[in-house]
Amino acid sequence: MTVMDITTTTSGVTMTDSPTMGIKTVLHPVTDLAKAKPVYTALLGVEPMADAPYYVGYEAEGQQIGLVPNGGPQGMTSPVAYWHVADIEAKLAEVTAAGATLKQAPNDVGNGRLVATFADPDGNVLGLIQDR
Repeated sequence: MTVMDITTTTSGVTMTDSPTMGIKTVLHPVTDLAKAKPVYTALLGVEPMADAPYYVGYEAEGQQIGLVPNGGPQGMTSPVAYWHVADIEAKLAEVTAAGATLKQAPNDVGNGRLVATFADPDGNVLGLIQDR
């Protein structure tokens, strides 16, 4: 049996077989964590799994929903959807080669979780997460 290199070229961009695992995390910047928390608790129907002054996180139906006070150190101004990937560096290389702009390089946020953000050509911010 031979191993095949699975790549595809579309619009001049070479894509490897580094697919995403879908959007599983959405972070929302909030100006008042104390006021936002009861709204999201009511919406999701569950108590937060993480509750700290710098982040409140929920796990609901396989999705992680996070509240980030004042947009956190990333300076978020709108919700950011995070695509989960097996290889964050490979996926960043693919999207930047395709025209995206790196906003935040991969950063370990604890427990082996790497996060990064990039902007599409219209300035929309998208995120990547890799769990190790």
